[in-house]
Amino acid sequence: MIIIKDINSIFYIKGTDYDNFIMSPKIDFVFKLIFGDEKNKDILIAFLSAALRLNKEEFQGIEFLNTELLREFKEDKKGILDVRVKTKNSEHIDIEIQIFPTEFMAERSLFYWSKMYNSQVSPGDTYDKLKKCITINIVDFERIPLDKIHTTFHILEDETGYKLTDVLEIHFLELPKLSKLDRIKDVDDPILDWLEFIDSDSKEEMEMIAEKNENIKTAYEILQRVSKSKEARMAYEARQAEIMDQLTREKTAREEGLKQGIEQGIEQGIERGTNQKAIEIAKNLLGLIDDETIALKTGLSLETVRNLKN
Repeated sequence: MIIIKDINSIFYIKGTDYDNFIMSPKIDFVFKLIFGDEKNKDILIAFLSAALRLNKEEFQGIEFLNTELLREFKEDKKGILDVRVKTKNSEHIDIEIQIFPTEFMAERSLFYWSKMYNSQVSPGDTYDKLKKCITINIVDFERIPLDKIHTTFHILEDETGYKLTDVLEIHFLELPKLSKLDRIKDVDDPILDWLEFIDSDSKEEMEMIAEKNENIKTAYEILQRVSKSKEARMAYEARQAEIMDQLTREKTAREEGLKQGIEQGIEQGIERGTNQKAIEIAKNLLGLIDDETIALKTGLSLETVRNLKN
């Protein structure tokens, strides 16, 4: 069992290969260590300000709703890895990183948004207690077929674009589209620097990005401290192994499904070809011998043979 109680007072390892090691902020475990800690509230506020295009003052007084990092981390057990906060206006914001590709990401996002929205009220409460809920999905796969890295969704009237209500807001931030900036329409979005930092896999890249943004520089310094913790690295490697295992299982399942589909298609093709030949023979025998004998000789059903006369 690995206990992580305070990531800002963790144990450092000197004179080892840990000195050059840096964790990937894209791993949900690491993302929460950086953005989900009360001590790093200013970093989260800077991220939210960029993602939601609001002044930082809008997020003063935010309250963390799930502050657990990983009290007990084992290979088969992880803590709550999303980051959820409540603003001074009682609005709820949930940030989640999703590495595993899924075509049902939109449905999944709506499902968890609804749970967050419904959790605000108890039996007997009135609807006015329901406040705005915002979901921010950082995904390591392409999901939205638009030339935008950052997309935002609300409930709008089809023809006029009139917003029915402001209580639902869902954001998608697609990391793979960072490699397509030449045709991306939102290249001036302030969130892009943060996404490049999250998607980076080397110190050199992170340092270049940190030079452009003081808040990202602070986040990078936090990441460096976390990466030098023996306990945090063990937990990180366990989480990486878990992710790799799941990706391998999904790849194997897809390949097996594809193989079975090809085999089934071949069998169906052979069957269709055989049936077609039998039908041609049956048509030639119509009127020469009785329907029952044709069915018996060709293997077709009596009903099929009789339908050939129509």
